[in-house]
Amino acid sequence: MSEMNKTWVLRQRPVGEIKEGDLELVETPLEPLQEGQVRAKTVYLSLDPTNRIWMSDMDAYLPPVGIGDGMRGGGLAMVVESRHEGFQQGDIVNTGLGKWTMYPVLNGDGLAKLPRLPGVPLTAFMGPLGATGMTAYFGLMDIGKPKAGETVVVSAAAGAVGSMVGQIAKIQGCRVVGIAGSDDKCRWLTEVAGFDAAINYKSEDVGAALDRHCPNGVDINFENVGGKIMEAVIDRLNDFSRMPLCGMISTYNDTTPAPGPSNFANFLMRRTLVKGFIVIDYFPRFPEGIQQMAQWLMEGKLKFETDIVKGFENAPASLSRLFEGKNLGKLVVECSPPPE
Repeated sequence: MSEMNKTWVLRQRPVGEIKEGDLELVETPLEPLQEGQVRAKTVYLSLDPTNRIWMSDMDAYLPPVGIGDGMRGGGLAMVVESRHEGFQQGDIVNTGLGKWTMYPVLNGDGLAKLPRLPGVPLTAFMGPLGATGMTAYFGLMDIGKPKAGETVVVSAAAGAVGSMVGQIAKIQGCRVVGIAGSDDKCRWLTEVAGFDAAINYKSEDVGAALDRHCPNGVDINFENVGGKIMEAVIDRLNDFSRMPLCGMISTYNDTTPAPGPSNFANFLMRRTLVKGFIVIDYFPRFPEGIQQMAQWLMEGKLKFETDIVKGFENAPASLSRLFEGKNLGKLVVECSPPPE
């Protein structure tokens, strides 16, 4: 192969929002393959709020990306060269927690080859059948433990995780209220995803809207946002409620520590279970989650959207869509044409 590889490299840690110069696109010659390896060409690159966490030097669940190292991230890629007997050109693989690079070299042992499911597009493996789908499934089912008739509130409800959480909760027989950032997103939640109600936090009083839509309080708060929206939900938690803490995206670009919720004591009074979790904790159970999500997907019980930005070179600038609330569903970069 005569093409050069391209990799986004972290040059400096962002202060506040990600800016030009924090990441640099670097070209390098393709490295030769060793026995047991495959070379793939990235088709889709996953963009996630945690990308911003990895760029900082905060104490987190994984070490930060080093200055001068390739940006960390997941994706789907097509095998273009193989020295592993289990893979051939054209196979689609999940690159795992790799780098933002056009031609990843992967160890074939343990590499996941993706199946082709009837009527299921490849982008589903970035959403409901990918890490975001597993985040929603295990966060809600393992920590939230939904019961029929309970009320579930989901923040960032039109995002990749939140949209799946609400639909899984509906399958479990719950009343679901989503919080999102536009009227279009709210319409999608109620008219397509089947939520019982949706609140536009940019144009409505969230507390007053929660009082209307959750007259019997909140049993499960699937928390993705943090800040004032989280506080409004905490005020309305029921006794023995559960709060899977998935993310706090409203604080990821802050340059000073965010204060804790002013109504933290309500967790005690309501005997609320609050548990933070990271999806990689559930990696051994992914086959269980994927099997169930695939069944629901093929039964037509799950609807999903993919927000596709074209061009590998646009990856860093596109991350801002997550923090500005511009994406509907899973945000990905299409780096090369997907297979037909």
